[in-house]
Amino acid sequence: MSTSQVLQGELRELDPQRWPDFLTARSGLPGPRANLTLVDAAARIADPPAIDALLADGGEYPMMCAAAAIARRAAEPASAAQARTLATDERWRVREGVVIGLQLLGDESPDALIATVRAWADDPDLYVQRAATAAICEPRLLLSGAAAAAALDICRRTTRHLTALPRERRSEPAARNLRQALGYCWSIAIAADPDPGLAAFRELPSEDPDVAWIVKENLRKKRLSSII
Repeated sequence: MSTSQVLQGELRELDPQRWPDFLTARSGLPGPRANLTLVDAAARIADPPAIDALLADGGEYPMMCAAAAIARRAAEPASAAQARTLATDERWRVREGVVIGLQLLGDESPDALIATVRAWADDPDLYVQRAATAAICEPRLLLSGAAAAAALDICRRTTRHLTALPRERRSEPAARNLRQALGYCWSIAIAADPDPGLAAFRELPSEDPDVAWIVKENLRKKRLSSII
């Protein structure tokens, strides 16, 4: 039995109102690394009463778990809208919870994940674009041709949105967050399907300083350097 499964069993025995305290006590925070195994466990089994209790608590880690649980249900329109809002939260761990939840959705329903990230890739909010990019660019999710093609498409589209920003907006937190994601996501998308991935990568406008940084960062990744 995995650690996540053990934690799921412990959570099932709790009244939903006790989830926030249980999760916070085992969160690993304050500290440099949150307990992601516990986020995974909570996201997999949280039902609406548990999610409501986590949202009502409002603490960073309970909200991270709630975001993951909600994003895992993003095949449902109401949950997708709620996850989209949480993807813009000022707290980076809450935003990361959305990415974790979308990836869990991808494990269960690849088509639902692809549909969600394709919709989010053109969202006006760059944090939402970043969530779409980071969610689909996960190696375990890119084993099919459709998923690999989606990852490449999302990288291409969100890079285009970034380069369309006026220079004065490039230093905004959301823009920096998207750029950082693209600094590793391109290499993941390319490794999943090298021929079209490299072709798209070589067509990037490297005269743009942000694109030049994205290209440089991806070329430093072993997964890409072993292909080129």
